[in-house]
Amino acid sequence: MNELLREEADGRVDLLNEYHMNVLSECMADKIYTLKSFSRLAGLRLWRSFADLLPIILVIGFFQLVVIRQPLPDLSEVLTGSLLVVIGLTLFVEGLEMALFPLGESLAQALARKGSLFWLLTFSFFLGFATTIAEPALIAISKESAVIAAKSKLISATPEAIASYATGLRVTVAFSVGLAILIGSLRIIRGWPIHYLIISGYVMVMVMTAFAPQEIIGIAYDAGGVTTSTVTVPLVAALGVGLASIIRGRNPLLDGFGLIAFASLLPMVFVMGYGMVVFS
Repeated sequence: MNELLREEADGRVDLLNEYHMNVLSECMADKIYTLKSFSRLAGLRLWRSFADLLPIILVIGFFQLVVIRQPLPDLSEVLTGSLLVVIGLTLFVEGLEMALFPLGESLAQALARKGSLFWLLTFSFFLGFATTIAEPALIAISKESAVIAAKSKLISATPEAIASYATGLRVTVAFSVGLAILIGSLRIIRGWPIHYLIISGYVMVMVMTAFAPQEIIGIAYDAGGVTTSTVTVPLVAALGVGLASIIRGRNPLLDGFGLIAFASLLPMVFVMGYGMVVFS
């Protein structure tokens, strides 16, 4: 009797072990499938980023090897840096699609449902200000313009004066972008025609160009471009599309875009005004 029970118990153990092995095999197969899918997706993303950068690589390589006729200096560092750029661009684009675009749209839609124009416009202003003040391109051009202004004796060459000029330029651009996003959001809410506002803005740019110091005009025009870069564009575009999607009577394709045009327009006006104050 004991032997029969023991054999039955051993048989159950064998069945249980076989079941566990089957479950483990299925889990391993799922994991391998998941890893293969992830590897395939990662490879596809990396290839797309490389394809986006390929024209730049070809242009630099052509001029370096055919026109200048010199090998690339520090080839290993150039290849390593290029690889890091491809990986970084891939991760950045993936992060935009996963987080920033959905976050911007959901915040805009939530504030629109709340029905408070004050909070919606406040969010629009501070979104434009915060994304622009953190823009790497703006930080770089502010520092460079401050150094050049000091060398040209337009400002004092002390570190404090250079830092103050660069900070003032960054804050001026960030404030103008915040105001531009506020006006653009109000345009979407009210349904104002975008071309009237854009034309009026460029008329202001032409008028300011006639009175602004020559030393600030080029920087002002460049400031309009650096504000529409990696950090600002995704969130601002998502804000416009989110607003146009939730407000009745608005078309996301017709009304959701255009905020970036405001973000590149007003900084030109404000930076020329900043130059009139600093260089006067």
